[in-house]
Amino acid sequence: MAEKPFKVKIVSPERLFFQGDAEKVEFNTTEGEIGIYARHIPMTVLIAPGLLTLYTEEGEKKAALHSGFAEILPSTVTVLAEVVEWADEIDADRAQAAVERARERIRKAAEETDLDRAEIALHRALARLKTIKK
Repeated sequence: MAEKPFKVKIVSPERLFFQGDAEKVEFNTTEGEIGIYARHIPMTVLIAPGLLTLYTEEGEKKAALHSGFAEILPSTVTVLAEVVEWADEIDADRAQAAVERARERIRKAAEETDLDRAEIALHRALARLKTIKK
């Protein structure tokens, strides 16, 4: 049985990324992965790098969602994303190189290395790779 659809709007500084109906939305937050259906309790969440999955009438749509926040209401979800990319917009070689650079930076961390920044870069690159492998 299909779930009741609700409105989803995903925007980034560059564009309106997605606007339409979905039966379910999944993405990572700073508190863990979240799945949203219609009539979800109202809340706001901070986004963590990971895979965004939209379940629509046309099927699953996947994207890499890097950071931002979301407002969740019973009939709408609005995501304000710093960066969000469809799978066909991701360069696999570049993403793999970014993973390797970030891992190397973490492995060879010197005192002046910003480890938080290196770990975020690693998570973003891994999110890109996960998106194109799905």
